[in-house]
Amino acid sequence: MKLLSTLLLTPLIASAISVNVPSSSDVSTYDADFPVPGSQPLNFCKDPKDYILEVHNVDLVPNPPVPGEKLTIKANGTFSEEIEEGATVFLQVRYGLITLIKQNADMCEQLPKIDIECPIKKGYMEVFKEVNIPRQVPPGKYTVLADVKTKDERAITCMEATIVFPR
Repeated sequence: MKLLSTLLLTPLIASAISVNVPSSSDVSTYDADFPVPGSQPLNFCKDPKDYILEVHNVDLVPNPPVPGEKLTIKANGTFSEEIEEGATVFLQVRYGLITLIKQNADMCEQLPKIDIECPIKKGYMEVFKEVNIPRQVPPGKYTVLADVKTKDERAITCMEATIVFPR
């Protein structure tokens, strides 16, 4: 949902799933052969070997998230270079086959939501964040994609999560 794309992605999951205005259908693809390390439903979009962010671990508690409960996100990783102003995050949230959100955003404008500022220094980073999952989340399958790129379009990271909220 916003950087250690998971760090970006998981708060986005929490906030984005409360949106209930559908737009157009869209299908994203990812490779389930590249799971993100840790306890969560995340996969890298492709082999992460060329990503600027090496994600070491991401944990969600509870996993899966539960409507009406607090979601705790713990993540850490290493940036191979400094991330400057101009980086972007493409966010797509689908409810089943219905696209709820499909937008590009300035990453540096989103980072304060997880208490991070730009530029992001090269090196190791840890993030801890708690978010409330709205009690009114409609049951169903939600798929969230976050594709994060530098200002010159190099891949910082790309992840997708699928979460099913039961009836």
